[in-house]
Amino acid sequence: METERIWTAALVVIGDEILSGRTQDKNVAQLASWLNVQGIRLAEVRVVADREAAIVEAVNQLRARNDYLFTTGGIGPTHDDITVDSIAAALGVAVVHHPEAVAVLERYYATRGGVTPARLRMARVPDGATLIENRVSGAPGIRVGNIFIMAGVPHITAGMLDALTGTLEGGRPVVSGTIGCWVAESEVADLLRDAERAHEGVAIGSYPFFRDGRTGANFVVRSPDPAAVERCLAMLTTALTAAGHEVVAGGI
Repeated sequence: METERIWTAALVVIGDEILSGRTQDKNVAQLASWLNVQGIRLAEVRVVADREAAIVEAVNQLRARNDYLFTTGGIGPTHDDITVDSIAAALGVAVVHHPEAVAVLERYYATRGGVTPARLRMARVPDGATLIENRVSGAPGIRVGNIFIMAGVPHITAGMLDALTGTLEGGRPVVSGTIGCWVAESEVADLLRDAERAHEGVAIGSYPFFRDGRTGANFVVRSPDPAAVERCLAMLTTALTAAGHEVVAGGI
């Protein structure tokens, strides 16, 4: 039987402020959720500093082994926003002002003090790139090859993702179901392994917690096949119940 095509994406989070802890990244979760709906799996994430060599290395490695690569951060108007220059260097192309991006910025800033040299930096793209609409703050995102260069501000990133919805080729969306038990995951590790092995194309994630003085875990079953998820959840529920554990549908 032919193996189902799995589409993957990677994310490079760019910014000294992320690595220093001054800013907490929120784009990983929202990108992963959005990709899942598109039938694409977020396979890996790397956080890098605002250094060209680090960005170039990450971009070239991750774009080569994934169908899509997303970057967030470093495309603003200040001197330390070097993402565009770094990705152009990774691709071996020049940086140019995109005429459509210039026009977008001129319209956006017409009543906001006009386009300054700093603001014009946000119209710079790697040569050959196209634009991703930014319905929030004017300055567009950028697509070049299989690379999507996006803002670091989460609500702006969300708007760019919305503009991309339905435009990327992917597979079937992954669906999931959750059950929970007041049990240490180590006690049911073999049971989880056996259930995953018994259901091809299914992955089971175990997420332990300690709450109200008790140890518990939620078990998340994922697959592109909703029926497989239901069958696996049923098997897990039966096995956990038989082992004397009360199962909570939907998780604890």
